[in-house]
Amino acid sequence: MNKTQLIKLAESWFSKQNWKAFPFQKQIWNAYLKGENGLLNAPTGSGKTYALWIPIVLEYIKNNPDYKEKHKKGLKAIWITPLRALSVEIEQSALRFAEEMGTNFTVGIRTGDTPQKIRAAQKRSMPDLLITTPESLQLLLSSKNYGKTFKNLNAVVVDEWHELLGTKRGVQVELALSRLKTISGKLKIWGISATIGNLQQAREVFLGPESEAFKNSVLIKANLDKKITVRSVIPEEMEKFPWRGHLGLHLIDEVVPIIKNSRTTLLFTNTRSQCEIWFQKLINKYPEFAGDVAMHHGSINRETRLWVEQAIRNESLKAVVCTSSLDLGVDFAPVETIIQIGGPKGVARFLQRAGRSGHQPGKESVIYFLPTHAIELIEASALQKAAKKTAVEDRIPYLLSFDVLVQYLTTLAVSDGFFPKEIYPEIKSTFCFNSITEDEWRWILNFVTKGSQSLQAYDEYKKIEIEEDGKFKVNDRGVAMRHRLQIGTIVSDAMLSVKYVTGGYIGTIEEYFISKLNPGDVFTFAGRNLELVRIKSMQVQVKRSSKKTSKVPSWMGGRMTFSAQMSELLRQEMYEAAASVSKGTDSAELKALKPILKRQQKESIVPDNSQFLIETFKTREGYHAIFYPFEGRFVHEALASLLAYRISLLSPISFSIAYNDYGFELLSDQEINMQQVLDNNLFSAEYLMDDLYKSLNATEMARRKFRDIAVIAGLVFTGYPNKMIKNKHLQSSSQLLFSVFRDYEDDNLLYQQSFRETFEHQLEEGRLRIALERIASQEIIWKNCEKPTPFSFPIITDRLREKLSSEKVEDRIKKMLKQLEK
Repeated sequence: MNKTQLIKLAESWFSKQNWKAFPFQKQIWNAYLKGENGLLNAPTGSGKTYALWIPIVLEYIKNNPDYKEKHKKGLKAIWITPLRALSVEIEQSALRFAEEMGTNFTVGIRTGDTPQKIRAAQKRSMPDLLITTPESLQLLLSSKNYGKTFKNLNAVVVDEWHELLGTKRGVQVELALSRLKTISGKLKIWGISATIGNLQQAREVFLGPESEAFKNSVLIKANLDKKITVRSVIPEEMEKFPWRGHLGLHLIDEVVPIIKNSRTTLLFTNTRSQCEIWFQKLINKYPEFAGDVAMHHGSINRETRLWVEQAIRNESLKAVVCTSSLDLGVDFAPVETIIQIGGPKGVARFLQRAGRSGHQPGKESVIYFLPTHAIELIEASALQKAAKKTAVEDRIPYLLSFDVLVQYLTTLAVSDGFFPKEIYPEIKSTFCFNSITEDEWRWILNFVTKGSQSLQAYDEYKKIEIEEDGKFKVNDRGVAMRHRLQIGTIVSDAMLSVKYVTGGYIGTIEEYFISKLNPGDVFTFAGRNLELVRIKSMQVQVKRSSKKTSKVPSWMGGRMTFSAQMSELLRQEMYEAAASVSKGTDSAELKALKPILKRQQKESIVPDNSQFLIETFKTREGYHAIFYPFEGRFVHEALASLLAYRISLLSPISFSIAYNDYGFELLSDQEINMQQVLDNNLFSAEYLMDDLYKSLNATEMARRKFRDIAVIAGLVFTGYPNKMIKNKHLQSSSQLLFSVFRDYEDDNLLYQQSFRETFEHQLEEGRLRIALERIASQEIIWKNCEKPTPFSFPIITDRLREKLSSEKVEDRIKKMLKQLEK
């Protein structure tokens, strides 16, 4: 069969389903059958699975004319997905086409959820298409004779590449692809990505900047007009002094009609704790929803998650309160409406969530934005414009992640071993390690065999042996087993499983939350009030409780920050808000904000694009200085420490620091001489790295970052299943190593990496520099106010929340509001 006949086959199958192939799907079928690699840029729900699965099957039909009588066994294609939840969808779509074509193709799933029995069967006989995750693919590379498994591989498809780019899981994929390209000479590699700002670079990272695969590649865009409608849920009465305390719950009555008028609604929250609270409040206030509303987040057990996903598909649920666990690709055609609770912190995430509704080509997506406090309405207004322009973020790729490289080399040494001369060109062909030097490579080889200079006396760090023929190999079964248990780059706090005393698994919870509780304390989890009975061998044993008050777990993932794109949009909207106070506005959000903006104008100013606002005032807590860069909490964290350090050089003052996405506060028991701050140009970008280093205790931050690096590189072992090592022990082991490297081996590449990642990824040093340069070009307006202003109020109340329990915070804020409203 020639290419035209093959494509006719696909088109006639499409017309049997009453579908019509999109131009981008045909483009990909053509490109793939010509032998090209590429990246597809397509929104969710546009038919991207068929865009890539169909040509894989068509090529098999072309190469095996007697395919209906004879089935050629063996792995032909791998589909990599970052989320286990997506694998069932992909399996169903793939099987449907393959079966109806009469190919006898088999499709298998291999993720962390796959039972051991199925894995063993796959080892004996691989399916034709394997759907897997980056971690499970690395595990396959750690098995003996993996070359045999992959030698007839024709295609690798990486789904949701925008989610992997800019993470260490993305680096894992880069390295795995570099190996597969060598094993299978005829391999075609395709990525699928939603819209990101740096699409061209995304393709380069994916295929390797100087590789043959990149030279023979295309970028195909699915130019489908996806109509996204953003509607803000605006409170009838606007508070004059906004604060984040009620998590949007004061608008719960506005949400219920939206749920009742839709077939199915997804309510997205930003954190798992917020998800738990919203679910509880909905059921308590509207008991008729019991059984019709469910909850979905990553810590709930797998059976419950799968049940919820299936219930959405067959429309037996009215609404699901969820987190980013339902962000990606799961195809829920019945979902009609999305509600986003609180600012999503990024344009891409917002558009991704919007696309979960009307999840079919040509359908309109409707998303309601529900502000958790009034100033978030400015975000809502900004997001409406972003949705029209599709202005989305870049994803910044990782460079020289030596911890991932150490793990990868150990993986290869655990299976069949490797020769450095053969592997080095492959590694250098990836984007992450394109600039690795011969010296760095020698250091890494030295490290995996001898454990670096300062650890040479300890045998436990000598994992890989060099055999007589020069092959690098792990021969110790204990080392191999521990390594396989620890493959992966997602390092979270130690997770403990939550079980009833009588048996029955509920889900997982982070150790740092449980460590604060005593037996008898009640907490809310998976929508139930549970009493802690005891913690025993990594298990949290609980029983149901009828107590009304309870603590809600907070997971470390709750610290999301604005993306650079979102900050830029917010500032533009802020400047428009400044103009709207005097001129009026068309935007419903800015109209609703009028009382707050007028009050802000009266007490201080609403800054425009040429102004940088500083407010100072005194309360019984002390002297407050508040600065408004509108750059997101990570940048503000660094900026606040930097400024506090520079002020302390002028006069010895100590500060407590608070920050949110809009600004930051320095609070002191003595007055800051603000004129002196302005005269000495303390917002200068000069000596930035030096001052950051001193101000932030960068060594302490790097020490925390080093824990993750040490785990990924296998320097510390996290433990066996059901016998995990406690977080504090992991921390102390990694801190000990960090101190050894600092004192005796400061040229250690992993030690240096911990500082580099702290500055590049945590403090976003590049963004900080740009922010300082922008402030330098603005007119600094310092307002000495009599009392807190509407803009400063959310920052002050956030700081109180860190100190006081939620009931006390509410009482305290009510008192403050009474005084301010006078």
